[in-house]
Amino acid sequence: MSHRIVIVGGGAGGLELATRLGRTLGKRGKAQVTLVDANLTHIWKPLLHEVAAGSLNSSEDELNYVAQAKWNHFEFQLGRLSGLDRASKRIQLAATLDEQGRELVPARTLGYDSLVIAIGSTTNDFGTVGAAQNCIFLDTREQAERFHRQLLNHYLRAHAGQQSDEQISVAIVGAGATGVELAAELHHAAHELAAYGLNRIQPQNMRITLIEAGPRVLPALPERISGPVHRTLEKLGVRVMTGAAVSEVMADGLKTAAGEHIPASLKVWAAGIRAPALLKNLDGLESNRINQLLVRPTLQTTLDDDIFAFGDCAACPLGDGSERNVPPRAQAAHQQASLLAKAFALRLEGKPLPEYRYQDYGSLISLSRFSAIGNLMGNLMGSVKLEGWLARMFYISLYRMHQMALYGRFRTVLLMLSDRLGRSTEPRLKLH
Repeated sequence: MSHRIVIVGGGAGGLELATRLGRTLGKRGKAQVTLVDANLTHIWKPLLHEVAAGSLNSSEDELNYVAQAKWNHFEFQLGRLSGLDRASKRIQLAATLDEQGRELVPARTLGYDSLVIAIGSTTNDFGTVGAAQNCIFLDTREQAERFHRQLLNHYLRAHAGQQSDEQISVAIVGAGATGVELAAELHHAAHELAAYGLNRIQPQNMRITLIEAGPRVLPALPERISGPVHRTLEKLGVRVMTGAAVSEVMADGLKTAAGEHIPASLKVWAAGIRAPALLKNLDGLESNRINQLLVRPTLQTTLDDDIFAFGDCAACPLGDGSERNVPPRAQAAHQQASLLAKAFALRLEGKPLPEYRYQDYGSLISLSRFSAIGNLMGNLMGSVKLEGWLARMFYISLYRMHQMALYGRFRTVLLMLSDRLGRSTEPRLKLH
């Protein structure tokens, strides 16, 4: 029987790893590769802010796991991880229910020889009073679509009314990449909605407030990047509040630690991450305070050589002599997936596994059609700051690189052509 590799989590990293292993080990019969995910389709998580604003139609950019498995010589299993038995080397999958609550796929177990956990992260509301009840998070496609429906409903109600000075207020907690990009995308959406005739709410009457507890926007990036982004957002009419921690979220708005009330009919929480609670003490595996599994530089968990973890759900040492871990970024998950694809080929041959070293190639922030800014880093060119059209092209190329890893060059080129043609026949904004 060939070596059984089970990958739990079909996000960017897990799906890329399953595809790579299927094309190599699976196609040659050297391993049986199985991908497990609770959904039937995949969408690149960095695009969820565009889904929320309506700039991206998720049904057109989604990837079907069943089809991807057929094309790339791996197996797909629908299910959500619910437990682990390391002694018998089996994982437990919870039952999957349909829209009516009826059992679609029963609970079951799945055996493995090597297990890879790549279930990503969720937003961390830090226990803030009312956040879970009154905010929308952008962890999944369903949440992003829910926000878009609520936004569109505000415009439709206003369009059916008699007043011409309607307003809508949006509060975004967290000025990291997601919060900043969502704020700019919503400003763009306001102009597009008005252009399509839903103009009882004028663009200047969409009041967007971006709230950050830290001293500046994009706290994880250099100040030479965050400064211009802050100024651009203010030019767009976004109210940017830094040094403002949110202490409570109510149905009609937010309250800061300083006591200020910020009215908001739509509220998004985009501050902080944590791994799913399931990983905390998962059959004795070590985890940290935000539930990430502790792994060694080989990406093997500290207590079990047969279990690997990577991406946002893993705490991997940065390897620079500090106590810091690899940052939870898409480029880290991509690098780790590439390393594991090589590592499993070596593992099956009984050879030592390579160790992961994070390479920071810079960051790019999209401000919708208005601008983009970021820095690219490399051994030859050092750190280069990019702005405007060139930065926007590099930002778009990140998604195309993700598509290329999944589809190959030829199909990615066809997708690019399809996207270009679709722009001339479809609305610029999703209006349903």
